[in-house]
Amino acid sequence: MIAAAALRVALEGHPVWLDGTMFVLGLVVGSFLNVVIHRLPAILEQDWARHCRELLGEPAQVVSPVPGLAFPGSHCPHCHTPIGARDNIPVLSFLWLRGRCRQCHEPISWRYPAFEIITGVLSASVAQHFGFGLHTLAALGLTWTLIALAGIDLECQLLPDVITLPLLWAGLLVNTTGLFTSLSGAVWGAATGYGALWILFHLFRKITGKDGMGHGDFKLFAVGGAWLGWIALPFVILAASFAGAVVGLTLIMLKRHDRDAPIPFGPFLCAAIWIGLLWNGPILAAYLRLGH
Repeated sequence: MIAAAALRVALEGHPVWLDGTMFVLGLVVGSFLNVVIHRLPAILEQDWARHCRELLGEPAQVVSPVPGLAFPGSHCPHCHTPIGARDNIPVLSFLWLRGRCRQCHEPISWRYPAFEIITGVLSASVAQHFGFGLHTLAALGLTWTLIALAGIDLECQLLPDVITLPLLWAGLLVNTTGLFTSLSGAVWGAATGYGALWILFHLFRKITGKDGMGHGDFKLFAVGGAWLGWIALPFVILAASFAGAVVGLTLIMLKRHDRDAPIPFGPFLCAAIWIGLLWNGPILAAYLRLGH
């Protein structure tokens, strides 16, 4: 108890300690998020296949179970050798091993340290912005979940309901106390966010005959409304659309992406929601000044 109280005093009274602690914690959480990004889609795909066979009355297939989120531990994707504790230190192990497996010496994707660093930096930014308290705790949960969603959408073009729906309800719950917006603003934000993209989706499909986005994007936009309130939604959709258009056009011009191939919209929504989480007030004030 004494140690916990001393730690709290240190974190409250010395922002540098708080920021540094959150950065290190973010590195560790980022290492776990890498596992979620890599394994969760495979777990869901196996579950979906099993449910489909049950609905069709087909016998169950005997397949090797995919790894869970916690067990077994991390292993090399090339030689499948388990990664020991000394080789699993966020960022440092990657640098020490020069981005290669200790056993087979095959290269390890840069994605792993990149997501660890991103999670560390964003976690420290949240702590610096909100300080010690419930705002930081809630904002960290949202931040880490948005990073996982962005990573999964980048890899698989999927925004799983098992993440988006609990995150939407979490936004409504944290705002019952008005943590980031009023409860009415959160409820209207969730409804407006989902409804706006649902209408836009069906209008686009009726005009072009194509799907402009996935249903997961509706739910993710609703998440932004539930956490930030309806008033933040114009910024979120405009910022995400602008960033998506710039990145898409750049990739097409550099011939890194086919013109007709879809680009996941989720990462841009996640980035815009996170920016709105920290700077929604100043952004809204600037918008109102421009309006006058």
